[in-house]
This record gives sequence, C-alpha cells and structure tokens, in this order.
Amino acid sequence: MKTNIKLTILLLTLVFGFQNMQAQQLQNYYTKNKEAINVFDVVKNDVPYNGLKVKLGGAFALQWQALNHSNDLNNLIDLGNDFNLPTANMTIDAQLADGLRVKLDLYLASNHHHETWVKGGYLQMDKLDFISPGFLQNFMKYATIKIGQMENNYGDAHFRRSDNASAFLNPFIGNYLMDGFVTEIGAELYYLRNNFIFMGGFSNGKLNQSVVDAEATSSAIIGKLGYDKQINNNTRFRLTGSMYYSPKLKSVYLYSGDRTGSRFYNVIQAIGDDPDFRAGRVNPGFKNKLTSFMINSLIKYKGLEFFGTYETATGGDKSGSTETRTWNQFASDIVYRFGKTDNFYAGFKYNTASGKLSNADANKVSVNRIETGLGWYMTKNVMSKLIYVNQDYKDYPATSNFAGANFKGFAFEAVVSF
Repeated sequence: MKTNIKLTILLLTLVFGFQNMQAQQLQNYYTKNKEAINVFDVVKNDVPYNGLKVKLGGAFALQWQALNHSNDLNNLIDLGNDFNLPTANMTIDAQLADGLRVKLDLYLASNHHHETWVKGGYLQMDKLDFISPGFLQNFMKYATIKIGQMENNYGDAHFRRSDNASAFLNPFIGNYLMDGFVTEIGAELYYLRNNFIFMGGFSNGKLNQSVVDAEATSSAIIGKLGYDKQINNNTRFRLTGSMYYSPKLKSVYLYSGDRTGSRFYNVIQAIGDDPDFRAGRVNPGFKNKLTSFMINSLIKYKGLEFFGTYETATGGDKSGSTETRTWNQFASDIVYRFGKTDNFYAGFKYNTASGKLSNADANKVSVNRIETGLGWYMTKNVMSKLIYVNQDYKDYPATSNFAGANFKGFAFEAVVSF
C-alpha cells in the first residue's frame, strides 16, 4: 500500500510539474488522438523553438468481451462475458534543441505484462543546426531522421492499429491477422516533398538486444515509396509500397513483435494450456530470413474512406534450412464518418491470411476474419467503440487446436488518449 501511495504521489508530481510545459507545442509532434486519424509517417510544422520543453502523455483502454469459440476437438476453455484487464501506456517527449526531439514509450499494463516496461525510445532530427546553424537546411526542410529502438515503419497498416492502450486510431478492436509490427534498433530517413514519400532505413533485426551470438543476426533493410495527395477539399488519395528484407536472421520478429498481446483474450485456448497472449493472430513462424512486401491504399471522399492492404511474405522454412515458403495477406476496410464533427462512424473490415505452416505440409491453411464496428468520439481525447467479430480457421491438421476453429461475438472498448 505504501509503495502504491508513493508511486501515485510521484505521478501526480510529474503531471503538475509538467503542466506549464504541456501547454506549449513541440516541434513536428502530434498526439495520437482524433486529430491524428489517417496521419502517416512524420509531420513538419512551423512551431518555433523556445528552449527545453517536456510533454507527458498517455493512453488508457478498458474492454468488455463477449466472445464464444469452438473447434473440432471440443477441448477449449469456457469463455465468459466480462471485462479484460485494463491496459495503459505512457509517453514522454522532450524538445532538446531546435529540430531535435526525443521520445520514450512505456507500457504500464498489457495483456502480456502486468508490470511497467519500456517499448522503446528514439531521437528525431528535423534540423541539423546542432552541428552548425543552417547545416543542410535546404535538404532538412523536407527530411527527417529517426534513430533508436523504435517501431519500424513497415507499411501503413501499423498507423491504424491498436498499440496496447493506444487504440484511438484503430476504428476496430482487432489488429491484422499477420500483424507486421516490431520494435528494433535502427535508423530511418524520411524525405517528403511534392506529395511524394520516400523512406529508407535499416535495423539490426532483433527485438531483444544482446551481444550474445551477435553474428547470427544481420541488419534488415526497410523501405517505403508512395504518393499522398489531398486532391480537393473532399478527396484524398494515398498509395504506398513497403519492404522489409533480411537475408540472415536468427529469429523473425516481424509477425511476433507485439509484446503487449492480442485485443481478443483467450480465444481458441485449450483446457490446460497456458494462455496465448497473441491469441487470434497468425504467425507464419519464419526462420533464418525474410522478404516482405506490403501495398497500402487510402481513398477518402468526404466522410467515406477505404483502406486496403495486400501483403506477401517469404521466409525461411525452419532453422538450419535453406528452403522458403510464402504467406499472403489481404485486408480492406470501409469506414463512414458522420456527425457535425465526424464524431461518429460505422465500419466493416475483411482480413484473410493463408500459407503453409511448413514446407512438409501438403496443403495451405487459411484464417478469415470479418469485423464490423460502431464508434463515438465523445471528445478528441475520449472515444468508445462496439464491434462484432467472426473468425474462421480453415484446413488446419486434424490434431491441431485450430482444426475447424471459430470465434465470434461482441466486444466493447473505451479509450482515452492525450
């Protein structure tokens, strides 16, 4: 109890201590609230530098789940209708110099961990005046450099996913079946000009950093090219292509890099098995190497928006093998936003992924999900959403818990983000 009181006092001290700084804007920064919907990559603004500034932010999400599941083996646990463990995030951003900012992301509570732990942190450079005034200013007018352990900018879908409690930008509750999200140490260079998008970067291909057996991992190359134009007041068009490539990896983390867990708790969990905190997702289980491509499109006309994804991933079949296999993913969602300030929406999402679990298998397996949702932005920092989900597993081996598996039902989520 004393420890909890001390932590509460410390948190309140931090909040009030930063209160005056919070009122000041940071350069090239946006909060993941309603104003950040369909904001991708990085932003540039003209906020002047007035010395050191610190911003303390956070997110809180509370879910109620009413899902049923089944499979051919009839060996699954009973699921009840109740609240999941609430999740929470914290972010600390600091303006260190003109055009130089640092970010620290923390998970306070998640599906996987009840205790606080660090997601990552990175340095963002929008100017290089700390080297010398005006250094490469014509280039840096359009460029941004990010260095650190951070969320890789592979594809556009990760900008619309739920990152633990930071669920404001996801019009639904579930993330993609093949969830291309990972935090690795690396660097990224952005160049955005005349509606064209270029991003090139690299990482060390590791989720957990260690010097042990370091030679087993080589750097991964990440890239993105695209075009994003607000054609007129009513219409926006965006199209991007992204790549993640590494010819040599000890483990492939791209589809298992989210350590906070699924938003659908305990689905397809057999009696006596330990809970799978990534339940409801699909991990191809690649080893050794990986080449992934993702194409994303956003078409927005007034309150109607379409977001589409096509992804193909080819990776090593198993450790010590030179063979590869391929998984494909397709997803599309349609969202209609309405109300005086677009404070309501209705949406539908379809997502399918298919491929072989190993080259030794005769057939591919597939997983299909439909998700419909309704949402209400009570303010730009507070929202709620209600979804219905139905997910099927096809052609899994008869001895697998996923043979003939299905889960479906309703889930409600309330989110605060500031």
